[in-house]
Amino acid sequence: MTDPRYDVVAIGNAIVDVMAPCEDELIEELGLAKGGMTLVDTERAQELYDAMGRATEISGGSAANTLAGMAALGSQCAFVGQVAKDQLGDIFAHDIRAVGIDFDTQPREGDPPTARCLIFVTPDGERTMNTFLGASQFLPPAALDEELIASAGVLYLEGYLWDPEEPRSAMRRAIDVSRDAGRKVAFTASESFVIERHGDDFRALIEEGKIDILFVNEHELATLTGKTDFEAGLDALKDKVPTLVATRSAKGAVAIANGERAEVPAEPIAKVVDTTGAGDLFAAGFLTGHTRGENLETCLRMGAICAGEIISHIGARSEKDLNALVAEKLG
Repeated sequence: MTDPRYDVVAIGNAIVDVMAPCEDELIEELGLAKGGMTLVDTERAQELYDAMGRATEISGGSAANTLAGMAALGSQCAFVGQVAKDQLGDIFAHDIRAVGIDFDTQPREGDPPTARCLIFVTPDGERTMNTFLGASQFLPPAALDEELIASAGVLYLEGYLWDPEEPRSAMRRAIDVSRDAGRKVAFTASESFVIERHGDDFRALIEEGKIDILFVNEHELATLTGKTDFEAGLDALKDKVPTLVATRSAKGAVAIANGERAEVPAEPIAKVVDTTGAGDLFAAGFLTGHTRGENLETCLRMGAICAGEIISHIGARSEKDLNALVAEKLG
C-alpha cells in the first residue's frame, strides 16, 4: 500500500454559512427551535434571510469545517461536495480553496441553487441553524474521483449528507473504494434526527465493520444505541468500532480504541460566544492527531483545544493560529 497523498478526504454538504447575531426575541418571533438544526425550503430560507441583521458569509458544512480546521493545523486535505453554478457556489469554492483545501467537484447546472445555512446566534452563544440543502443533495456517485478517495489515509463522511439518495449512494461507493485501498473510514453521526431516519443504515455499517472511527455526541450516542445512560451507550459500541469518540460539551470527551480508554475535560474559556462548529473542530483536532500517530489522550486534547478556540468567537473558522495554540496547550 502506497503512502497516502492526503491525510483526509471528506465528503459532505457544500454549504455557505450565513451567520448573524440576534436576540432571543427574534428566535421566538420566527418560531425557530433554539439550538437546533431545521431543514427549510427555498421560500422559508428567503424569509429567514430577510429577517437577519448584518451577516457574515463563509463556506461551511460540517465536514468542510472539519477540513478547514485540519488545514489550519497543517494537514493535507481534499473535499468532495456539490455546489451549483451560481454566486454562492463561486463563494464556496473560492473560500474553501483559500484555506488550503483541494476542491475539484464540478458545479451543477440549473436549479436548485447552492446550499446555505442561516445561523442565528443568541447572546448565550447558542446557534440556531436553518439549512436549505439545495444543490448539495445532488452529489452523484459519478462525481467521485476514486483515485482521490483511495489516496487519503482517512475518508471522513458527514452523516447529514446520508439523507438524500444520490450522495448516500456516492458515500457507499466511497466507503468501498477506501476500504479496498486499505484506508480508514471515519464517520460523524451529525445529529440525532439523522440517526432517527437512518439509524438502521448506520448500525449496519458498524456491524459490518465498515466504520473505523465513529464520532458522536452524548445525545447521538443515546439515539444510536437506545441507551439513555452514557456509559451504557459506550459499552454498547466500544467493541464494534476500532475507535469510538464521544463528546459531552462542557463535560469533555471520551475515546475508546481497541480496549484503551482516554478521557479529557473541556478546555476552559472565558466565555462561550458561539457553539457553531464545535463538534466539527473537535473532529479536526482529533483526526489531525490520529493521522500523525498521536496517542488517544493527545488526540482528544487536540480536539478539545480546537473546539475551545472555536466557541470563543462567532463562526466556525479559527481566529487564532491553531498550530501555535495546540503546541502551547500541549506543552
